Amino acid sequence: MASVEVSLKEMMTDAEGALGAAVVDYTSGMALGTLGGGKDLDMTIAAAGNTDVVRAKVRAMEQLGLKSQIEDILITLGKQYHLIRPVAGRSGNGLFLYLVLDRARSNLAMARHHLKRVEGQLEI
Repeated sequence: MASVEVSLKEMMTDAEGALGAAVVDYTSGMALGTLGGGKDLDMTIAAAGNTDVVRAKVRAMEQLGLKSQIEDILITLGKQYHLIRPVAGRSGNGLFLYLVLDRARSNLAMARHHLKRVEGQLEI
């Protein structure tokens, strides 16, 4: 099992082209931890903003009566991928992993694979 800090480091080092990472509580909108980012990418603000994305998708699925769980949400920008993965299981209820990738330097399939592994090891 891995802590938030260890999980953030793994997200940043294992995913090629990673620009920033966060573990976020989408019930409150607060980041439990962030790593990376910079002057053009404030991970705390980005994490809080993407809380609305997760909430909206969860709400839409409930209204549609969908019983499946979200594996991940992908937002594609001109130069970046923003990958959101809700954390399944008892210890992660209400949390999501958030990873920002440089589109030119990343492998999206491998990044999804890495996030799934990090999710499985995260212990809050």
